[in-house]
Amino acid sequence: MGKIEWAMWANEQALASGLILLTGGIVGVAGQFRGWPFAAYIISAAGVFVCLLEYPRSKRAKGTSVERTGQYCFTVCVKSFGPLTRNYYVRAFLHAAICVPGGFMLATVLGCVCLGIASLIYLAAAIRGEHWEPVLPQKETTRKTDPVSVRNPPEMPPPRPPPEVRRKRVDDLEGAAYDNPIPVSDK
Repeated sequence: MGKIEWAMWANEQALASGLILLTGGIVGVAGQFRGWPFAAYIISAAGVFVCLLEYPRSKRAKGTSVERTGQYCFTVCVKSFGPLTRNYYVRAFLHAAICVPGGFMLATVLGCVCLGIASLIYLAAAIRGEHWEPVLPQKETTRKTDPVSVRNPPEMPPPRPPPEVRRKRVDDLEGAAYDNPIPVSDK
């Protein structure tokens, strides 16, 4: 069986938790709940930062790496921070630290828990030696077809079965019928 790429799961979990944190922070600020300054922090620091950090997908170790729509500009930004964003130990610690203030308000607790889970998954990915590699656009490779081979019809006809195996003529109905090798009996 194949090796599980934990970073891929952590990336999806962290992006979803960033969106949940952002939504919970908006609800907390709009509702002016007790502790709403925590919600303002969650909107600005946690929600937006986590979404911007986690939007670009990492290149997979094997197989195809499908990038998200518009990922390239975020990839350049994340790549510019070097080992701070490439190392999954740093991401695990960063997500764990960011999610703590979200636990002080009910509207942001769900996002806090989800980001904590993403932090644990990133820690598992880091222990297994995974690291973030950018998915850069590849040049389109076009295969050149030989126009001469496409235009020429085949020179040899397809193989035909021998005449005795071919279907018999319908003029002789008894002779044209196939013989059933399995005996059939009416009971």
